[in-house]
Formats: sequence, structure tokens, C-alpha cells
Amino acid sequence: MANMFNRVASRILLSIVTAAALTMLPACVLQSADSAAQSDSQRPTGMLLDTITYNGKTHNFAVYVPREYAAGMPPSGWPVILSLNGRGECGLDGQRQSVVGLGSACMLQPDKYPFIIVFPQKPDADSQWIQHDQLALGCLDQVVKKYRTDPNRVYLTGLSQGGAGTWAIAAKHPARFAAIAPVCGYGDASQLAPPIAAAKLPVWAFHGLKDDVVPATQSEVMVSAINAAGGNATLKLYPDANHNSWDSAYRNENLGAWFLQHRRTP
Repeated sequence: MANMFNRVASRILLSIVTAAALTMLPACVLQSADSAAQSDSQRPTGMLLDTITYNGKTHNFAVYVPREYAAGMPPSGWPVILSLNGRGECGLDGQRQSVVGLGSACMLQPDKYPFIIVFPQKPDADSQWIQHDQLALGCLDQVVKKYRTDPNRVYLTGLSQGGAGTWAIAAKHPARFAAIAPVCGYGDASQLAPPIAAAKLPVWAFHGLKDDVVPATQSEVMVSAINAAGGNATLKLYPDANHNSWDSAYRNENLGAWFLQHRRTP
């Protein structure tokens, strides 16, 4: 298993490409999230930067705010997605994680993602997201309080290490989310599937059948275990995809519409 996870290091090339992409982001990415006292019409939109204090340190993260937010829509409050990055996007800059996967998809196809999206950044590549669950949830809580959001429509997704984090954080905190979407994730199904199934948490997982970093069997076993335990999980497999199944999942599927079919029952 360790060898499988270490192979994610091959995505270092992606980190280089991502760093270059940061210089090409729209100017709105360089804005800071505003204070909670501002009205909807005064708030900046687009991909914004914010900070949070975690374990006595200031951490940077990103928040995507749809352009329509400034118009006060929808009146019931905005749904929220918590998005977890993979190994190649770890760090402390607060931006790298926002241009891979869901971050690029929501900027390219905003109509498919009428959500406020929270992009925490895992500080280092060798840890797992479950070790930083309070960082991720802290970013989420800060955004939920700052913006006009719907607490019953909060969703969780992530790619690679973020996919593993999606499984693990959902299993530990199932009541926080209305639905989850792990992409090319991994984890111990014997430990993670039972609480997800018991919570009846809807799952739509994605994986490439040619993935030579995290084998598709990781998602297959997890989804089978959840359904065997009485849960509600679906798996989309891409026959020709290697480790990058996230572009297909986030750009080609109607994931946003699927999320909105589900609401958390308080």
C-alpha cells in the first residue's frame, strides 16, 4: 500500500504546471475575502483568498463565490462544497489547490456549479487529510458563517489524497454533509464504509480503470462495502482514464446537479 501511495509523487510535474497556471489566473483570484459585515452586493466574487488560524498558525485557503451571489440569489442561501486537494497541490500558498480539479471546472463552467466552494490546502504532501480534518472543517465553518449559506446543503469532494480525505472525513463526520463525491480515492473499507452506510450518506465515486497510482479496486471495494451495509453509493469508472479522472468527473458529469438533489436532514 505504501508503494502505491508513494507513486503519487509522480504528480510533481503537475505541481510545476500548476504553479505556472497560477500566474494566468483572473485578477479576482488576487482579491481577499471581505468581512462578514459587508452586504451581498458589496462582496467580491470569483476565486478569492482567505486565511484561517489553525494550531496557532495562519493558513491560506481559497473560496469560490459565484457572480450571482452579489445579486442576493438564491434567497434560501447558497449551497456549499468543501473540496480537498491531492498530493501535488499541497503547500502553504493557498492558491495551488484552487486550479486543479473542481477549481478549474467551476471557473470554466460556472453554470454547472452554483455553489460557494471552499478550497482548504493540505499543508504537506506526506500526511493524510484526516490528520487535518479540523483545518478543513474550520475553513468550511468560517465560510458558512461569513456568507449566506444553506447549512443543509453542504457537500464534500476531493481528488486522490483528497478523495481519501473525502472517504475518511465523511466517515468521521457524516452528519456534516448532504452527499459526497470521492475521486480516485483510497481507504480502509472495513473501517470507513460502515459509518457512511449507517448515515445513509449518498455517494457518487469516480475512478479511472487504468489508474496506476491508486488502483480502481480501491473505489470498487469501498462502494461495494457501503452498499452491502445498506448504504447508497454509485461508482463511475472511466475505461481509458489513468490517475487523472478528476477532469472527467468535474467537467463532464453533472455533479453539481447531483449534489443539489440531496439535502441533509437536521
